Amino acid sequence: MDDFVDKTIAEQNLRMSLRALNSMSKSELVAQEIIGRIQSGDFKKDTCLPSEKELSEDLGVGRSTVREAVKQLVVQNILEIRRGKGTFISSTPGMIADPFGLRFHSDKLRLGVDLCEIRLMIEPVLARNAALNATSEQVQMIRKAQSEVAEDVKENRHHEQSDIKFHSAIARCTQNSILPPLMRVITSGIPYLIKITDRALTAQAVETHQMVLDAIEAHDPKRAFEAMTLHLEQNKSALEQKISER
Repeated sequence: MDDFVDKTIAEQNLRMSLRALNSMSKSELVAQEIIGRIQSGDFKKDTCLPSEKELSEDLGVGRSTVREAVKQLVVQNILEIRRGKGTFISSTPGMIADPFGLRFHSDKLRLGVDLCEIRLMIEPVLARNAALNATSEQVQMIRKAQSEVAEDVKENRHHEQSDIKFHSAIARCTQNSILPPLMRVITSGIPYLIKITDRALTAQAVETHQMVLDAIEAHDPKRAFEAMTLHLEQNKSALEQKISER
């Protein structure tokens, strides 16, 4: 009986898959084939895609079909056009630059508070995890990012990207495959936070970053959790103060 049920389900799934394929245009099928080759590793991330002519001959379709498939994949950030160089597989395929539509939020201060609250739910746990599990190489990456933040602040340079590196390096200490791309989305809000606090917290950021780093290097999970919480609470409090003064 179980074999019969399994066979019936398998047949139903096959029929559904065939219907989906039959409803797809040629360009959609080509796009799926390119995605499949990226997933299999035939096409490597951050490398140049074969030329339109090569893909056309390889897949047995017209160049206009390949062109349309490429357009579809560019929109999805699976491929990217680099002027003068060609079409490349994205280094972060499928990840779009502003998935939360942060740039369209009219109340940036309220948005900043909301971002801090989300980060408070996640990043102290990541810092604790890093203190427990980070390898010496991972600790070195966190230390390097913190040094870049401190140097940028000292030289009065924009430190958004080095700040993102610091928090991303901590996230990479987890073995969870979802967290690094999730952190790319969350840390995309860091430039907003720095801008709307008028860079008033740069000195505190360097100090609390160092506290987090020290705790991770000492493999002290409690202290790492508390230091990251303090770091984010300072940002949240500064934004809430600004809201109260409006």
